[in-house]
Amino acid sequence: MKRSSCPGRYPAGFRRKVLDLVEAGRPIVEIAKQLGASGQTIYNWRNQDRVDRGLRPGVPTAESAELAAARRRISELETNSGLRTPQALAQPSPTPVGGTAGRAVRWLGSEV
Repeated sequence: MKRSSCPGRYPAGFRRKVLDLVEAGRPIVEIAKQLGASGQTIYNWRNQDRVDRGLRPGVPTAESAELAAARRRISELETNSGLRTPQALAQPSPTPVGGTAGRAVRWLGSEV
């Protein structure tokens, strides 16, 4: 099956078919070898599927997607509103180039 344009990602339909094979009792190692996918990747899909179905503790896919969307929106709002993030506040302010107190100080190459 053709992979999506995003490297390292498989289409959802492909993942579902692989999980159906696992649920039917086919060994993961055999499926991985036959399809050219990593066995660990298939184990990860199986584990996440179990979380999504409530059979295993963890963060469901839908909730994870909501959190990611909320974080992107917050970041966008901070950028557009001019709010400074904690990382930006930790950045050092520009330092004067040459001179001392009482003399003209050049900031970023221009005289004041």
